[in-house]
Amino acid sequence: MIRRRTLLAAGSALAMPAIARAQGVKLSFYYPIAVGGPIPAVIDGYCKDFKAQSGVEVTPVYAGNYGETLTKAVTALRGGSGPQLAVLLAAEMHSLQDMDILASLDDVGLDAAGKAWMEGFYPAFLANSRADGKLWSVPFQRSTAIMYYNKTAFTEAGLDPEKFPTTWAELQAAATKLVKRDGAGKVTRWGVKFASDIGNAQWTFGAMANQAGQVLMNEAGTETYFTAPKTIDAMAYWRSFPFDGKSTPEGISAWGQLTPDFLEGNAAIIQHTTGNLTNIRTNAKFPFGVAGLPGRDGPRTVVGGGNIYFFKSASPAERKAALDFARFLTVPERAADWSMKTGYIATRPDAYETPAMKEFIAKFPDANVARTFLPVATGELSTFENQRVYAALTNNVQACLAGTKTPQQAMADTQAEAERLLKPFKKG
Repeated sequence: MIRRRTLLAAGSALAMPAIARAQGVKLSFYYPIAVGGPIPAVIDGYCKDFKAQSGVEVTPVYAGNYGETLTKAVTALRGGSGPQLAVLLAAEMHSLQDMDILASLDDVGLDAAGKAWMEGFYPAFLANSRADGKLWSVPFQRSTAIMYYNKTAFTEAGLDPEKFPTTWAELQAAATKLVKRDGAGKVTRWGVKFASDIGNAQWTFGAMANQAGQVLMNEAGTETYFTAPKTIDAMAYWRSFPFDGKSTPEGISAWGQLTPDFLEGNAAIIQHTTGNLTNIRTNAKFPFGVAGLPGRDGPRTVVGGGNIYFFKSASPAERKAALDFARFLTVPERAADWSMKTGYIATRPDAYETPAMKEFIAKFPDANVARTFLPVATGELSTFENQRVYAALTNNVQACLAGTKTPQQAMADTQAEAERLLKPFKKG
């Protein structure tokens, strides 16, 4: 067993140069808390350990969900009291660039060793980090969408609890069988639930589009493809659960309610984040499984979560300290520690070669499921005017799931609004 003190010392020695002490430098670190679990205590511990090693005081500011953290960080920056670094959605890269508040890693000061460090991350997690020939963020709190399923419910419905559906048709059939009703016909357990509320619908839908074989935007973040036939197929697939199989409720299902519904037995399957794994493992009173998302022809998923961004308002000394802190957080042993304590995917392959992670996965194989789906993952929807594009998509997805728009009309309306929003950003 590797003890914590040994872990931290080994991580610094193996994966990064010694951090020069910078007594007196203070950093403000805005951080989103969006799922349950012990995350604040873990982050507090990392900040304390970094100060002991470097002399730099890092004060984490827990600012709500990703959207709230973005708003608070931008407000603070424009008020002259902003953070030097923050964890924000990886998919916000284009919008953050447009605000002219970011410092790229090249601007912060990425030397040869730093470039080698960045090359050590999973390519899928760098998909939302590169633009204009520069790197703009460091992968940290990263996830994929995965399925959590109640094995007891599977057995009750006559389904194999060790075999989760791998295709759309299989999931549709299984979800219908998993619905449970009382004597009056009222649903007491839904077959499956997907988040369709603001801030989350675009992630759910991005996974479904990838399952149909469709990318939703170009790399530059200036074009979207909502009216592509495969995108419409993805919307029709989602709509089939409430209207054809009657296996999920019509209308909006909120992200924050999915986990309680699952733990209370009110939903047999939920699509959620790997970052919820520790919470569910701690609180589930029934045997559960973790599986990759099915696809039309085979499993596909979407990456998500937050990256570490650096802000140009920071002084040179603060930028250097912020970069040192990012490297401190992502050495293999600490990346493994973070994954084991939270359920998020360790962002580097070498984290899975550490003795602690190997021992953990041997005892809890579900912790390795999401990582195996990275080769079939797509980047999250990311454009300029990101939040407004998300709002347009969410409004139309919700209308489709409520039965007031067809999949074709919902996607046509989304595309029209996205084109209007992105027109100023197209070159030529």
